[in-house]
Amino acid sequence: MPVPDVETALDPAIAARLKRTPDGLVAAIVQEHGTGDVLMLGWMDDEALHRTLTTGRATYWSRSRGEYWVKGETSGHHQHVRGVSLDCDGDALLVTVVQTGAACHNGTHTCFTDDLLTEGQ
Repeated sequence: MPVPDVETALDPAIAARLKRTPDGLVAAIVQEHGTGDVLMLGWMDDEALHRTLTTGRATYWSRSRGEYWVKGETSGHHQHVRGVSLDCDGDALLVTVVQTGAACHNGTHTCFTDDLLTEGQ
C-alpha cells in the first residue's frame, strides 16, 4: 500500500537529504542501545520520521496495513528512541532504541535469527 499524501512538519533540511523508494519510504534499521544488537528493519516516510524525532517513540509505516504504527502500542514491546542517524547516501536510517520486550513480531528479541551459511563456512 502506498503511503498517504500527508503534509508533514519534518524539517525541510532533513527531508531534502532523504532518498526514498518509489513508495516514498526510507529503510529504518533498528539497533539496541547498549548491546548494539540489530533488532529489526522498519519503513518510515517523512511523517513517521517526524513523529519518531518529536515523540521519542519509534513510529513506522506499515506497508501491509497501510497505516502508521508506534512500536509497542498494541504489544507493549516499546522502542524508546535514543538516536537517529542518516547514512551517507540518504537512503537508510539507523534508529538506536532502548527496547522493552521482544522487537520481532514473532516474539524474539531480534528479527535476525536465521543464519545463512556462505561458501567456506
